[in-house]
Amino acid sequence: MKFLLVVLLVFVIASSSLCAAEYSTFDVVSYGATGNGQTDDTKAFVKAWKDVCGATHQTAKLVIPQNKIFMLQPLSLKGPCKPATIEVRLEGTVIAPKNNGDWKFLDEKKKWIEFSDISGLVIEGGGLIDGQGAAWWNIADISVKPTALHFHKCKDVILRSMHHKNSPKNHISINTCNGLEISHVHITAPMQSPNTDGIDISGSSNIFIHSSIIQTGDDCIAINSGTSFVNISDIFCGPGHGISVGSLGRNGDDARVENIHVRNCTFLRSTNGVRLKTWRGGRGYARKIVFEDIKVVGVMRPVIINQNYLGVVDGISAVKISDVSFRNVKGTTGSDSAVELSCDPYVGCNDIVLDHISIVKEDGGEAKASCAGAQGTCFRCNPIVPCLSDSHLI
Repeated sequence: MKFLLVVLLVFVIASSSLCAAEYSTFDVVSYGATGNGQTDDTKAFVKAWKDVCGATHQTAKLVIPQNKIFMLQPLSLKGPCKPATIEVRLEGTVIAPKNNGDWKFLDEKKKWIEFSDISGLVIEGGGLIDGQGAAWWNIADISVKPTALHFHKCKDVILRSMHHKNSPKNHISINTCNGLEISHVHITAPMQSPNTDGIDISGSSNIFIHSSIIQTGDDCIAINSGTSFVNISDIFCGPGHGISVGSLGRNGDDARVENIHVRNCTFLRSTNGVRLKTWRGGRGYARKIVFEDIKVVGVMRPVIINQNYLGVVDGISAVKISDVSFRNVKGTTGSDSAVELSCDPYVGCNDIVLDHISIVKEDGGEAKASCAGAQGTCFRCNPIVPCLSDSHLI
């Protein structure tokens, strides 16, 4: 018996030592960050990141402690890194410079905080990212406005349990990433703040966004060219412009989006609900897209396909839209419109399915559907969508 106890004790001690040997922690305060909300703490973060990324342990943790406010200039946190997993514990608050003239950009790309070429990144901790973007919102040229949080060429990333507010432009951008999960985030910006998308996705695959609240001045989530296998669920959106595939095909671009699944989402008084938007004169495709179990409350335009968003007036090309389903969409519209399908006269939209659509005006009156150039079926649709076939009659 004593022998077994000794063996067990040795095993526990050895296991504890092994765990300790595979884990290291780096606190930004120990690198000189003040966290007083006034001093520029960027250099301390860069130094801490260098040690985190170069750590020899299996897991390295970057701690941004609570009860402190860290003011940061634009910074780039790059990999590849040695640890298999890097945890960023955002427990405190990080803020951008308040005045746009005080920003010191690293290059012309206009990003605030960028993570690039990193695998196995986990960001969590219940903290706040504040882009202090009000000074940027009245600038008409969107190209000069910075994105707040940018992920580029990252793999197997988890972002969860945080609040993000008032970005100068889009709050979170995902570009050329594979395997990224966002959950339990709260993204906020005033309804009047332009271009403040919640989450933008481009050139990426295997993206899972769920269990979050997004309340901004533009798209809650935008899915752009080169994106596939996206699963979005349990999102509360509003105000904002809804969840959008697109816009796609700008300036004749060859855009490709497929295998998108949006389900169990609620839209409260947003400008749009679920929509696809493509530019005239574009090329490529948007296909295999499902919106289902959608609740709309006072949404101005709940269901939209707009294949004539903007672009060449007399163009004969368009991004081909096919195999798109809207299933179990119910609630109220804040206008006369429930469904708008506006498809290109040359290319058209094919294999469009509307199934169990029930949308009325907020006052209980009858809403309307408009439809041009779309081919497909409608089953139990209220209102009736005139250009689609009634599946009862097929």
